[in-house]
Amino acid sequence: MNEPRTIPPRPRDRLYAVVTLVLAVVLLPAALARHPGRAREVACRWALRMRFPAEDLTGLTDGALAAFTAARTDALWRHGQLIGLTSGYRDPVVQQRMFDEEVRRSGSPSSARMLVLPPAESNHVKGIALDVRPHEGARWLEEHGARYELYRMYDNEWWHFEYRPERGGRPPRRRPHPGVGRL
Repeated sequence: MNEPRTIPPRPRDRLYAVVTLVLAVVLLPAALARHPGRAREVACRWALRMRFPAEDLTGLTDGALAAFTAARTDALWRHGQLIGLTSGYRDPVVQQRMFDEEVRRSGSPSSARMLVLPPAESNHVKGIALDVRPHEGARWLEEHGARYELYRMYDNEWWHFEYRPERGGRPPRRRPHPGVGRL
């Protein structure tokens, strides 16, 4: 990742990943009995739901949800890596409130746009933007995301990815922050 400061892996994140993978393995027979063709995906979903209980995947487009599900399933089973969702779809009212709060905090709309966009411009409102965690999961997604049409979009946000099927596996040029190239 090309960010000025790299967050070092935390030992507890590695422990959480191992425990979640073991849990997925334990849940695999039940998933196989209930969904034979999708057992790994289902066991992964169950285990990740226990690890990230507040996660909300509703509101994502069908394509973004399918891509994210496939990516996190492969990340867990092939690499023992967790990818959780901090924020996906946002209602326009919520997005506007976030933008307004950032304007108050930062002092101006232009400085707020470095972190938060108004609803009309936010891909969270469109259901194609994903803010992920932990840092190592984002690192994995940055390396492997093109396979799923998920791309990191901004230099200043290691956690922000978007589902962009029109890119055909070619990463878009990353921008310094969300407000660049918009207005």
